[in-house]
Amino acid sequence: MTTHIDEPGAAFWERHYRGKITPSGGRPSAALVRFAEGRKPGRALDLGCARGDDAIWLARQRWHATGVDVAETALEAARDSAAKAGVTQQTRFERHDLSDTFPEGRFDLVTALFLHSPVSFPRAAVLRQAARAVGPGGLFLAVAHASVAPWSWADPDTVFPTPEEELAGIGLDAADWSRVFVGAPDRQATGPGGQTATVTDTVIALERVAGV
Repeated sequence: MTTHIDEPGAAFWERHYRGKITPSGGRPSAALVRFAEGRKPGRALDLGCARGDDAIWLARQRWHATGVDVAETALEAARDSAAKAGVTQQTRFERHDLSDTFPEGRFDLVTALFLHSPVSFPRAAVLRQAARAVGPGGLFLAVAHASVAPWSWADPDTVFPTPEEELAGIGLDAADWSRVFVGAPDRQATGPGGQTATVTDTVIALERVAGV
């Protein structure tokens, strides 16, 4: 995605979430449901958790989920939603600017879903660190935009990397991972105003080889 806003990421995302006047839809990401549903619950890390929908869904599936975002406004909304959903004990929400700090520990599931930003952000380095946080037998799930939705801030002429290019850009050792899925599926997306469109995602789902 083209970077075109010259300001700190935290300031941008705080303003973004403070401007949200509609409640969170409460729906988990389609890719998360596709690849996490039915897996043995454990410890999950959701990077760029926004208002907590994915972390709350995971908690309802008996995961212990840590959600991370740079915007405290988003995290406050996530904590409130988790309380209303009755999953406060199964969720934790932490503020991190992933350019500088990262949650401690290893996890059975690490997700980085649409971890894009219109401000400067070392995405490939963050994804590498995210993969390092996956424990043996755990799942790494990264989803990126592969097309521009009509409501997106991205340049409509953006050329996106292929799934293989995206995977290569993360720089993982292939011997450490088993491929679950690497591809570019289409899905129906809903925009902030309720509009819908068919969009394409790049999806990378990898399972760390046990013992690595």
